[in-house]
Amino acid sequence: MKNFLNISDLSSKELREIIEEAKMRKLKRKQLNKSAVDFDKPFVGKSMIMIFEKPSTRTRISFDIAVKQLGGSSIILNPNGTHYGKGDESIKDTAKILSEYVDIVMIRTTKHKNLEELAKYSEIPVINGLSELSHPCQIMSDILTFEETRGNIEGKTVAWLGDGNNNMSNSFIEAAAKFNFKLNIGCPDKYKPNKRVLDWAKKNKASISITKHPIEAVKNADCVMTDKWVSMNDKVDKNKKIKLLKGYQVNKKLMKLAKTDAIFMHCLPVSRGNEVTDEIIDGKQSVVWTQALNRVHAQKSIINWCLS
Repeated sequence: MKNFLNISDLSSKELREIIEEAKMRKLKRKQLNKSAVDFDKPFVGKSMIMIFEKPSTRTRISFDIAVKQLGGSSIILNPNGTHYGKGDESIKDTAKILSEYVDIVMIRTTKHKNLEELAKYSEIPVINGLSELSHPCQIMSDILTFEETRGNIEGKTVAWLGDGNNNMSNSFIEAAAKFNFKLNIGCPDKYKPNKRVLDWAKKNKASISITKHPIEAVKNADCVMTDKWVSMNDKVDKNKKIKLLKGYQVNKKLMKLAKTDAIFMHCLPVSRGNEVTDEIIDGKQSVVWTQALNRVHAQKSIINWCLS
């Protein structure tokens, strides 16, 4: 049984296989309606339970569509509608119950330890739809999107601006090691990446550069990325954080320092006017809407990998 919890858990070969299958499946669907089932129907007769401890738009919709395109069905559980969410049932018991009902589980959780505990006691694969420490499904969609527009990501340079210590930056650091690309992180000292993740990156020979100067981070980059400065359940003084990150906004002036054919990415939702200006996110270099679509294709491949 295989779980998909963190990018770091898989080998480079396994991650590459997932990306290549996603490309193939997307290509084969070109003539199909959005809701049509894939020709091979690999998930027919199977079902997935999706647990949402946090609000969701893209994760909820993309996983539901992914399961349907694979030929299966999905059941959505919200915390206020289950014993697990109310604390009436342990995660261990929940894992055992879900293992009796369905073939695979996806969870979007407030605590990474909940994800790990669910996977520990589950007899079916568990996928991390998001935790406070990592967001591996989004990163796989981002790799897929990059390679559709800029070619193989190996040896390329990705610039990350803003908060260097969140789930997206953590997973991108892991991805830099696994996919062998250079990652430049531009962030203030207060929001430097997680030391544990950096130690792992160093051990795995990842090419990571950290600077507090956004200009240095984006110079000659193939891709410029950012994320919402204040995320859900971010227990900080929002105004202070926004003020501190103001110099890391992706705007026309900063984007000009990247390569002329560089792309802009954002995992969404976006705070327009904070981390990015309208002219960039709505401009020709932006691929954010393709990123959102590619969540479906990447996650289909992840589901297949887990069940293979």
